[in-house]
Amino acid sequence: MATRPKTKAETLAWLRTIAGELATATLKRLEDTLPWYGDMPPSRRSAVGLVAQAGISSFIAWFDDPRSTPWIAADVFGAAPRELLRSVSLQQTLQLIRVTVEVVEERVKDGGEPLREAILLYSREIAFAAADVYARAAEARGLWDARLEALVVDSILSGESDDELPSRIAALGWHGHGEVAVLVGTAPKQLDVDHVRRAARHMHADVLIGVQGNRLVLVIGRADPLSPDGEESIGTSPALTFMEIAAQLEPHFGPGHLVLGHAVPNLVDASKSAKAALAGFAVARSWRHAPRPVHADDLLPERALAGDPLARATLVHRIYRPLQAHSTELLTTLWSYLDNGRSLEATARELFVHPNTVRYRLKRVSDVIGWDATGAREALILQSALIIGSMSDHEHAPRRPS
Repeated sequence: MATRPKTKAETLAWLRTIAGELATATLKRLEDTLPWYGDMPPSRRSAVGLVAQAGISSFIAWFDDPRSTPWIAADVFGAAPRELLRSVSLQQTLQLIRVTVEVVEERVKDGGEPLREAILLYSREIAFAAADVYARAAEARGLWDARLEALVVDSILSGESDDELPSRIAALGWHGHGEVAVLVGTAPKQLDVDHVRRAARHMHADVLIGVQGNRLVLVIGRADPLSPDGEESIGTSPALTFMEIAAQLEPHFGPGHLVLGHAVPNLVDASKSAKAALAGFAVARSWRHAPRPVHADDLLPERALAGDPLARATLVHRIYRPLQAHSTELLTTLWSYLDNGRSLEATARELFVHPNTVRYRLKRVSDVIGWDATGAREALILQSALIIGSMSDHEHAPRRPS
């Protein structure tokens, strides 16, 4: 063994002499003690070795001039290729630092107390530098994820999805399964996106969040797939409907109306739900007592009056056409009932039937289309469907030759 150095200059000269030996011993110790190092491809093991060697060389330079701490730390991690930061976790990096420090301490234990203290101080600086590097990388990744999420939400709202949309959704770590619905409301002054995500996860749901001007848009999907009966999630709690999820997310929105689009089969089709929610949000003020949240389909009359083609098509194909195909008798009874101010007696007199017959037919109407004509709001929806459906019949009727 070499003679123990006595002065700082002798210590520096001795450290430079054994630098190669320390690097070799460090790599050998990494192979013996860290399984993940041995499983790495040769190119990445070489990159890790470069980091270890840079750390030893930087320690020698730092021991010569401790004021060089900031750029020494940059030198150590600057030796690593960028892909190494993505493949080696912070925990593995700290393990690498610990092994390197242990090897150096064992080899220079006879170098005196000042040298051992210098190793401890330097290892602390390197550990903090490693944490800073990974924190910056995480911050950059967070900013990138936020931009990517905004791009995905914009694509959903505009309906201009392309072949890259599924890969972008996957890159965001979307955990939704099956049906998706879009919720549109007013953005609050201070939006805590992490709080919104935690609230969604608590309900076994996942969300994509987008802010457009004063609007806050949430794309909601269930994080647990439904069981075959459609009532229970994989966990022990029952699956919530989208309206129940929207009601619990309501406090995260600003004041004003909150509109939920209809459910669609998957995230790629979410633009259909988004169009309905946006159209409903634009006219929600026309319903004086609109609940919060309100379903976009409950605003079909207002949307149709505003020129929304999706609302017009929904009224025709979900109400008018099914009734027309099922029974003209039901269609005539509904129209008479609505024209007579929802009076059973007046409808019965017009149709020359008993009021109980009218009541029975209205129940059949509700069974066929799912809307109840005896309610004021649903009566408005049904009457709008009859008007638009009859107009549609006139538009598509064959014209007589002149």
